[in-house]
Amino acid sequence: MNWDEIAGNWKQLAGKAQQQWGKLTNDDLDVIDGKREELIGKVQARYGISKEEAEKQVNDFSKGCGC
Repeated sequence: MNWDEIAGNWKQLAGKAQQQWGKLTNDDLDVIDGKREELIGKVQARYGISKEEAEKQVNDFSKGCGC
């Protein structure tokens, strides 16, 4: 699934994102609102990982979100 599709279906996919990254709050998910860079930044901040690792995780999520 490409990121435009994810952004368009964010309300449905936010739950899957929260399953993937349990440290993300509902407020985080509202702020992210389907924006890829916002998701990368929140994952990086909440998990204390590098930007590269956060990008890899977000890319893996977009490929395997089962949508």
